[in-house]
Amino acid sequence: MTSAGLLSLYDLTQAQLAEQLAQWGEPAFRVKQIWRWLYQRFIADVDEMTDLPRELRARLKEHFVIGRLQPVAVQRSRDRWTRKWLFRLPDGSEVEAVLMEYDGNRRTACISSQVGCAMACSFCATGQMGFMRNLRAGEIVEQVIWIARTLGQSRLTNIVYMGMGEPFANYQSVMESIKRLTTPASEGGFGIGARKITLSTVGLVPGIRRFAEEPLQINLAVSLHAATDELRSQIVPINTRYPLHELTKATRDYIRKTNRRVSYEWALIERVNDTLEQARALVELVRQTNPRDDANLVHVNLIPLNPTQGYAGHAPNLKRRYAFCSVLERAGIPFTLRVRRGIDIAAGCGQLKAETTRCTDE
Repeated sequence: MTSAGLLSLYDLTQAQLAEQLAQWGEPAFRVKQIWRWLYQRFIADVDEMTDLPRELRARLKEHFVIGRLQPVAVQRSRDRWTRKWLFRLPDGSEVEAVLMEYDGNRRTACISSQVGCAMACSFCATGQMGFMRNLRAGEIVEQVIWIARTLGQSRLTNIVYMGMGEPFANYQSVMESIKRLTTPASEGGFGIGARKITLSTVGLVPGIRRFAEEPLQINLAVSLHAATDELRSQIVPINTRYPLHELTKATRDYIRKTNRRVSYEWALIERVNDTLEQARALVELVRQTNPRDDANLVHVNLIPLNPTQGYAGHAPNLKRRYAFCSVLERAGIPFTLRVRRGIDIAAGCGQLKAETTRCTDE
């Protein structure tokens, strides 16, 4: 079998790896050894596993590869704080992942969960390309490994599932990838804290309810973008299936059950959803979502629209942005007006899988 047809070691759970090694007559401690090479040292070749017997390394190379992602382009923003990778998979499909650094103190990986997306949000480049397939857990994890390997000694501090795809539409693989990434370092895992991971959904109500039952402390973000059904159905078509009253109820129930804060994501689009009417409707929607009067458990993230070729909308000017914010501020709604990152390399929110320049700018 050629290497292209071999299974990736990142496709295996610890239990599956243990079963394989047991069949080969290897001692159980080899599992943690291999896991550490993969998830802590980020090696790119089996022969780098120097504490394994030569015979075992040869056997691993015969049956497995280390990863399936092949980088075909990497770009760096002019300010040097944002990098974007385009990866090709063995079937020829492509996904993107982004690293955002903030003054050297915070390093966030934005990763994809699907090739393309079926949600068809009007302003999103990934939604404009349509859906191709779900990513396997190993393909999701490997994006993080690539970025961590690039950083070297500067470890990742945060991971956001905000790249290509709808995470709740690939629920099992996403949850398995989170399990791998949060496996403690003492067990050979990547070891990032659950509270350092954020999962973003466009509003799949069954996914939110299922997620509420998970014994995890993962952060949840809901891509809202409009506070009335008429407008949201135009921007985010899934709203016709799960309208705002269902979405806000599911989000409220999630907060009640987990006691965790939820973020509402809002891409500000000039003269579309940046009006004072939408701001006031958003205030009421946040109040309906928040289950407690004594705590602000809903936070609004405002992101001026990032440009894509398939959508004619624009980010509002500063005057309109601040007018929208002032409505939230007067109502006591906690919010953050985000700074757009990586726009010059199409690495901003909603831009992934826009036109990619196939060159390296490292």
